[in-house]
Amino acid sequence: MDTATIDIKNYLPHQAPMLMVDKFISINNQQVETIFEIKKDNIFVQNSVFLEAGLIENAAQTCSSIVAQSYFIDENNLEIEDVVVIGFISIIKSIKIHTLPNVGDFLTTKAVLISKFITDDYSSCTLSCQTFNKDRLLLEGEINLFLQENSLKK
Repeated sequence: MDTATIDIKNYLPHQAPMLMVDKFISINNQQVETIFEIKKDNIFVQNSVFLEAGLIENAAQTCSSIVAQSYFIDENNLEIEDVVVIGFISIIKSIKIHTLPNVGDFLTTKAVLISKFITDDYSSCTLSCQTFNKDRLLLEGEINLFLQENSLKK
């Protein structure tokens, strides 16, 4: 997929101040790679350090985009209008935070789909993820996510 044409709103329901992904480097049905710049006004920044909750939220949003795209893009690769999707981490199977990044750092987060279960009502999936600042590993883990289209439209 041409990354210049990837629109985040077609993959993530999040909006500021909770959006923790700036752009996609690549995405398909099995894996994704994102970039995120930590800015000083981010809600997860304290004393110029990006906190653990921010790293986990960045990883979860990166992971969710693999499955969430099916809610925002149809089989003809066209945008579906007026979709409201809710999602959350249902289980953190494992998480290791090696170090915390600082304001001004760029996070590169990679996720791979391990398994998914999709019904007409919801999606549940397991993904592995890693977050880096340059070549330095910050976070690695495996999480389960739950996603569902919200029946209450905007």
